Amino acid sequence: MNAIAQTQQGQLEGLDLDGQIVFKGIPYAAPPVGPLRWQAPTSPNGWSGVRAAKTYGPSSMQYPMNIILPNNPLGEVSEDCLYLNVWTPALDDTPRPVMVWIHGGGFLYGNGQENIAERQSLVDRGDVVLVTINYRLGPFGFLNLAEATEGAIPASGNEGLLDQVAALQWIQDNITHFGGNPQNVTLFGESAGGMSVGALLGLPAARGLFHRAIPQSGASHTANPTERMRVITEKTLELVGSRRPEDLMALTSQQCLDLESRLLGGLPMQDETAWHPDPEIGSQPYQPCIDGTVLPALPIHSVAQGSAAGISILVGSTLDENKAFVYAEPSLADLDDAGLKQMLGQLPRNGEIIQAYRDLLVSQGNPGTALDILAQLGTDRQFRIPGIRLAETQLSHCDQVYNYLVTWPSPAMDGMMGATHGIELGPLFGSFDASPEAADFFGSGPEMETFAAAIQDVWAAFARNGDPSCDAIGTCSPYSTQERATLILGKERKIEKAPLDEIRTLWESHPDTSIGEW
Repeated sequence: MNAIAQTQQGQLEGLDLDGQIVFKGIPYAAPPVGPLRWQAPTSPNGWSGVRAAKTYGPSSMQYPMNIILPNNPLGEVSEDCLYLNVWTPALDDTPRPVMVWIHGGGFLYGNGQENIAERQSLVDRGDVVLVTINYRLGPFGFLNLAEATEGAIPASGNEGLLDQVAALQWIQDNITHFGGNPQNVTLFGESAGGMSVGALLGLPAARGLFHRAIPQSGASHTANPTERMRVITEKTLELVGSRRPEDLMALTSQQCLDLESRLLGGLPMQDETAWHPDPEIGSQPYQPCIDGTVLPALPIHSVAQGSAAGISILVGSTLDENKAFVYAEPSLADLDDAGLKQMLGQLPRNGEIIQAYRDLLVSQGNPGTALDILAQLGTDRQFRIPGIRLAETQLSHCDQVYNYLVTWPSPAMDGMMGATHGIELGPLFGSFDASPEAADFFGSGPEMETFAAAIQDVWAAFARNGDPSCDAIGTCSPYSTQERATLILGKERKIEKAPLDEIRTLWESHPDTSIGEW
């Protein structure tokens, strides 16, 4: 088959995978280098002739990630990183649903090819077009400089989000040439990718560019308040030793990247460094921020005002999100209640919350140690409760709102991690057995193959018409505050009413500003 596609910038030649075609390394914006560093993305440059699209583009500047999650190929890193990849069943006029994947990695790590198998079973099974993207990370994408430089460098601190918007605009302009329907675009992402999806629900510039959303292990509660944003900027400039625009623009790529580890006192997910984040800036300083223009408010508050009206949402988390981070971290082995209270910082009534979790865990036969409480509480505070809040909030603005809970357990560490953070990624993208390390983390064999097919079918059904109902799960009821119907996705697939509701009620009185971060 002739794997040639036309775009507004020129022709592309992709890879024919015998019934599926993939185009890699497509530029969706001009390289944000030189004078375009810290600028909003601009239109991509065109080319003459046919451009080869058979290799992935560079990832955003980042350090290697030393973490238990497999399938994280880094490859080349560069400030020139605004590339996307497209998988399609065929280059024809069929208006297929388009699914746009935003990778996670704490806004510090990741790229559009991690956890992605070369051939996409999600594309085959769902008859969808899949797009994955890179975007600027760390201080390249999430450092506000506009105020500190009096507009000389107009960085809002949300350039990474604007990159995502630019990718969505490219899709609107070009995806018909790849067999996709620009009027049926589903945005999905996990962890920082899910938080990005949640932020885009509240971003004025993203309005009309997507029609459904699947925030996985992330919702609309992640954004630095304006005052914290200013503190982060000032501390970053202190590390640079200058606030002169010409000095900032003269920094090398590596010097900019090193600001991450210097600001954080080490890096998360790096086993060779100590990580001691400053309480003033939080554990995730380079992330979306409330700058008043690009992101006018905490996204969940914008959603409450109707910023995402009419957008169907399937939101959820895994059962044991935080276990991988807690049980695999040696420095937490001796955690006691005093240390736990210190970690919880300004969380209202943290002593009461700790005791409530201890009582709950003990009633379930768990010892209820401070470490056990941290694992469960972190799961709920950062991931599960924000997802439920988003579902509750969107109910006023759309009839198609669904909630899910992934319960598939990782076999790693003798099963200690349970259904941990990212456990759905290998099954979703067909990469669960891409390597021995992947199989050790995700699981493998016939039961996993069945689960992978099920989660792919649920996601594709939702992308098709905003309803996840399919043979793999049955008929799904939308979420409501009366029944709280939840899709349970694991070794067993079913609809359950109000699972773990005793935990949800613990958080009812906590404001949106006290959840969604750690």
